[in-house]
Amino acid sequence: MAEEQRDLISDRGSGVVNVGNTQRFALGRKAAFSTLSILVALLIVGQAVTIYFMYQQSGKIDKLTKTSQTLQLEALQRKLPASAKPVSKMKMAMVNTPLTMRVLPLAPSDMLPPMSPPSNKTEDQVKHLLLQADPRKMFPEMKDNLMDSLKNLKKTMTDVDWKSFESWMHKWLLFEMAKNSKPEEPKAIPAVKG
Repeated sequence: MAEEQRDLISDRGSGVVNVGNTQRFALGRKAAFSTLSILVALLIVGQAVTIYFMYQQSGKIDKLTKTSQTLQLEALQRKLPASAKPVSKMKMAMVNTPLTMRVLPLAPSDMLPPMSPPSNKTEDQVKHLLLQADPRKMFPEMKDNLMDSLKNLKKTMTDVDWKSFESWMHKWLLFEMAKNSKPEEPKAIPAVKG
């Protein structure tokens, strides 16, 4: 009987120990699951916050890029001579000025380009188009022969302009040569006796 009591006590003790272990294991699993859930939630929130700040920064970067491009354009426009500045800025300035300020003095009639070219010659047509684009453009008188006129022209041009002009002359010469070329007559190929 004493042995039975010991067995009962040991069974009860082991049962209590087993129930305690099971409860501890269940509580440990719940704690681990809760901890893991909190970590996942923090990671998701962290990603969302990162995306939010990146979106804000990309907007600021876009604004900075546009501002930088605008400043670069303005700097380039300041470097250009006054004749090469865009007309839209001048129009904008005209819109913002009062009506009484818009009256401009008339230019002398000899400075204005003619309304129509003086003749149908290609030279006159091209001069007319160039003067419409920029009325202040000047054209030297070419009274000498071709070589002397080109030498005088070279003296009046910058090196860059002269190199550009030489390049254009080369292309023009190639065009003229292609335009004036005569088709080759087919050559007779002797027949081979078999």
